[in-house]
Amino acid sequence: MNVFLARTLLSVLILVGGIDSCAAREDKSLPNIIIVLADDLGYGDLSINGNQLIATPHLDRMASEGVRLTGFYASANVCTPSRAGLLTGRYPVRTGLAYKVIEPGHSHGLPQQEITLAEILKDKGYQTAAIGKWHLGHTPDYWPTEHGFGYYFGLPYSNDMQPLALYRNRLKIEEPVDQRTLTERYTTEAIRFIEQSKDQPFLVYLPHTMPHIPLFVSDAFKGRSRAGLYGDVVETLDWSMGEIIAALKRLELDSNTLVIFTSDNGAWFEGSNGDWREGKGTTWEGGYHVPFIARWPGHIPPGTVSDAISMNIDILPTVASLVDAALAPSHEIDGLNIWSLFQGGVDTPHEFLYFFDNEDIAAVRTQNWKLVVRAYYRTNLAAFDTFEEVLGFSNPLLFDMTAPHPERYSQARDNPDTLITMETYLTRGHNVFESLRTQPAPRTVP
Repeated sequence: MNVFLARTLLSVLILVGGIDSCAAREDKSLPNIIIVLADDLGYGDLSINGNQLIATPHLDRMASEGVRLTGFYASANVCTPSRAGLLTGRYPVRTGLAYKVIEPGHSHGLPQQEITLAEILKDKGYQTAAIGKWHLGHTPDYWPTEHGFGYYFGLPYSNDMQPLALYRNRLKIEEPVDQRTLTERYTTEAIRFIEQSKDQPFLVYLPHTMPHIPLFVSDAFKGRSRAGLYGDVVETLDWSMGEIIAALKRLELDSNTLVIFTSDNGAWFEGSNGDWREGKGTTWEGGYHVPFIARWPGHIPPGTVSDAISMNIDILPTVASLVDAALAPSHEIDGLNIWSLFQGGVDTPHEFLYFFDNEDIAAVRTQNWKLVVRAYYRTNLAAFDTFEEVLGFSNPLLFDMTAPHPERYSQARDNPDTLITMETYLTRGHNVFESLRTQPAPRTVP
C-alpha cells in the first residue's frame, strides 16, 4: 500500500470510529505544542540577546519564564532545508531538499515517505495546524495537509516569490497578498485554532513570513522601533508571541503547553547575528546560530540558560519523547532528545553536529571546537580541506569556540590531536551522506 493510500485509510478509520483517538485527546498528560519559527531572524535581533534598538519584551519575558538555548542551530543556512530538518528530525540531505530552496516553478517537495512531527502527533490524537510560510512544496502532493497538518493557512513559499497568494487549506483566498497585516492575521488564525482545539491536545506550527524581505508592517507597528522598518517587523513578531501566551493563560492552557520560538537561519542583509560571523546563506556561524526560547510553566525552570550545542533536528525527538511516541526504527533520525538542556543541562547529547551548505558538509561542530571546510569567496566555493592536494599546502580552519571572537583564528597548528578527531568526524559524514547527493559536486577553487 502506498503512503498516500495508507494515510487516507487512517483518516477514514478515525472518522468512522475504527480507531479510538478520543481517549488520547482527553488525556491531560499530553502537552499542547506550539512551535513559532521566524524567517531570517538573527540571534542578535532580540533584546535579551543584546539588541539595544529593538524591544522584544514578550520574548524576553518568555525566556525569563523558561529556557534559552544559546548554543542552538538551524539545520541549514537557508529556508527550505532548515524547515525540512525541523519537521523531520533529519539532516535535510536525507530528505532530498538540501540543495538551495524550492522556487515557484519547481514541482518537488518534502517526500511523502518522510515522517513529520505533525504526523507523529496526529497519530497520538493531536489536532494539528500549520499557519504561515510552508516552503516545502506547493504542488498537491506536497501541501501541508499531505504531511500531517489538518489545517493550513498561509503562503506556499517566501514572500519575495511570484505568483504569491494566501491560502486557507487548498483554497486561494487572497491574491495579491496584503503583506502589511500578515503577522497579525497569522496570530489571529493561531489563536482561533487554539480556542477551537482547547479540549484536545494540539500542535500549532507557526512559521512566520517575516522578517524575510521584502519587509512589511501594519500602521499599528510603524515607527515603533529604533531599528527602522526591520525593527518594526521584529517588534510585531514579539507582539504576536505575547498575544499567543496571553491566549493560553485566558484559556487556562498555559500550564499544559510547551511553546518554542526560534528562527530558520541567521539574519540576511539587515538584522543582527550578534557576535557570530556573517549570516544567512554563508557557511559561517551567523548562517546557522539562531535564537531559541522554550517555555512550559511547571516543567521548565524559569530563567534557565544552557550553552550546550543543539539543532532544530532535535525538536522532533524531544517532543516525541514528551508524548511517548515511538519513532520508526527504520527511519534514520539525526536529532536527539534535548529535554535535559531544557532543565539547564550543560552536556549536549551530541558528540558532534554537521553544518551543511547545500548538499556538502561545510563544518563539523563539537561543544568546544569547529572545523570549517567550505566557504564562499566572491562567487566561488573554497574547499579548505583540499588545499594541500591542489596548492601543495594545507590550511585547516579549526576554531576554539570557547575563545573570545570565535571563528576568527585557526588553532589547528597547536591542536593536532583535536584536528585529527574533527577530520575523522568529517570523513564519517562523507561516508554517510555522499550517496544521498542529488546534484553534482560543486566546482571548488583554491
